[in-house]
Amino acid sequence: MFVAGLTGGIGSGKSAVANLLQEQGIVAVDADQVARDVVLPGEPALAQIAQHFGTDILLPDGTLDRTQLRQIVFADPKARLWLEALLHPLIRERIQASLHAATSPYSLLVSPLLLETDQHSLVNHVIVVDVPEETQLQRTVERDQNSPDQVKRIMAAQIDRQSRLARADSIIDNSGNLQSLRTATLQLHQTLLQLAQDLRDS
Repeated sequence: MFVAGLTGGIGSGKSAVANLLQEQGIVAVDADQVARDVVLPGEPALAQIAQHFGTDILLPDGTLDRTQLRQIVFADPKARLWLEALLHPLIRERIQASLHAATSPYSLLVSPLLLETDQHSLVNHVIVVDVPEETQLQRTVERDQNSPDQVKRIMAAQIDRQSRLARADSIIDNSGNLQSLRTATLQLHQTLLQLAQDLRDS
């Protein structure tokens, strides 16, 4: 199975590109969704998180208080490392299973941390959705109602723009409107179909 990895900084428009490719019948596995799934009530990881950080990390309905956990791990690098060591292998395992079960001509792994984790080793081709950093900041503040400082901290925790672009096999510039994004994405789709075909023929 040919797997394309889709990444980009926060607010770059990864979801819009993923949606356009899904409209073409491509199976997309969202690493963020998988990350949410592995900490649902009843999952072993949630019990371990509650044991480590205390039961205050749970909301009254027994689900994870993501906002509180995010604040803890952004303020404490040791806490973040502990959490990543617990979750990354679980997330990777689930992602792999979902990608291999896909029946589309190629599959898509959508991950904001594709290049920061070892998830890039699961893909044949890295796609980066790129926008200028000030656009990232503006879009994310408007979308998530987060403070600019909070967004800057999230951006700082991600790989920097130049390093991300340097590791891209394909780049989609999303600084224009939705129509130009659609055109670029559909062109990319044709390229990926061809690459997937080449892999099957080889």
